[in-house]
Amino acid sequence: MTHRLTSKDILALGFMTFALFVGAGNIIFPPMVGIQSGEHVWTAAIGFLITAVGLPVITVIALARVGGGIDALSSPIGKVAGLVLATVCYLAVGPLFATPRTATVSFEVGIAPLTGDGSLPLFSYSLIYFALVIGISLYPGKLLDTVGHFLAPLKIVALTVLGLAALIWPAGDIIPATADYQRAAFSSGFVNGYLTMDTLGALVFGIVIVNAARSRGIKNPVLLTRYTVLAGLIAGIGLTLVYLSLFRLGSGSGSLVDQNANGAAILHAYVQQTFGSMGSFFLAALIFVACMVTAVGLTCACAEFFAQYLPLSYKTLVFVLGLFSMVVSNLGLSHLIQISIPVLTAIYPPCIVLVVLSFTLRWWNKSSLIIAPTMLISLLFGIVDAIKTTEFKAVLPAFSQNLPLADQGLAWLPPSLVILLIVALVDRVKGRAQVKIHS
Repeated sequence: MTHRLTSKDILALGFMTFALFVGAGNIIFPPMVGIQSGEHVWTAAIGFLITAVGLPVITVIALARVGGGIDALSSPIGKVAGLVLATVCYLAVGPLFATPRTATVSFEVGIAPLTGDGSLPLFSYSLIYFALVIGISLYPGKLLDTVGHFLAPLKIVALTVLGLAALIWPAGDIIPATADYQRAAFSSGFVNGYLTMDTLGALVFGIVIVNAARSRGIKNPVLLTRYTVLAGLIAGIGLTLVYLSLFRLGSGSGSLVDQNANGAAILHAYVQQTFGSMGSFFLAALIFVACMVTAVGLTCACAEFFAQYLPLSYKTLVFVLGLFSMVVSNLGLSHLIQISIPVLTAIYPPCIVLVVLSFTLRWWNKSSLIIAPTMLISLLFGIVDAIKTTEFKAVLPAFSQNLPLADQGLAWLPPSLVILLIVALVDRVKGRAQVKIHS
């Protein structure tokens, strides 16, 4: 007898996927795009939605089609390269950036307004926060019950209230866009979508979603794919609605905060003005639940991944990852964002290439010949884009500033397309030669 999920379970799986995605970055970056893009807010929004919703959903679908994790997806580039890519993704969305960021964002929104931004309050908070994360992560089999049926609905209700408020009570009028958004609103939004880390998150969560469906007794690969795709689509619709309302919230907040404020400050100012101190408490609780769910999902996924390759048990790894994330979180939010921008700018392009090309495997005679060179070129040019975001940009040769789309942070795109065309032609010619030999 084939097990099937009930509609309620499919919804819970969708809500769980949505809740895993909506972490710190998803709540702080859209208001920043909203306030900085001014009159170009909706052009920037389209760019942002492509990398922050479209790509993650496509990634979940790509993973569902290969029936598992990033290792299955990266098989065309070989075991070693695939393992390196997976390790970098897991470290970036795990203990290096995303997990610590969940603690610093929830601290800055909820606790810092009461205690000040000192290092002692942050340390005390991160200690309690990661003790909870570790406690919940030790029992991954219960994720669909704790997250899907309880924490996720709580988070969705809170986000709905915030979203409706932003639409009904805008804080003020739109202010003029910053220079970057005046020049290139769409691609600035596109590159800012990287910062949510959702495509990397999807590469990591894919296996968590598939396993949650399996925990309900679903063994049939066709059904597993179908349920994972449905969960991805439900999450995508939810994310789009959240982002649109947060762009709106940000775009009207120019009268409340400085245009270069971080997203936590924009949200806090808006809620304080609209709902008073009760609202600030509500926002703190919302962000706490949102960040906690994401931190748990990331810790479970990272521990499961590293348990396959290290001589440590899942439970030991949960402790190690939790403690390491706690130490990193004490750097503070602005520092964390600064460090993560160049890393994400470098590793996003090859991940985008891998996900998009995974849908074309049937077109080629030898897919590794297509995917590996294209990913390599996108990584090299991604590194050039990354260096430009740091103080070391002076070491780059002058021509790197004049590459096509370089001023938009997308210098990797044209060369990747050129390489793709060249290797596709080579693949076709080789295929014809083989056919001739055999005939």
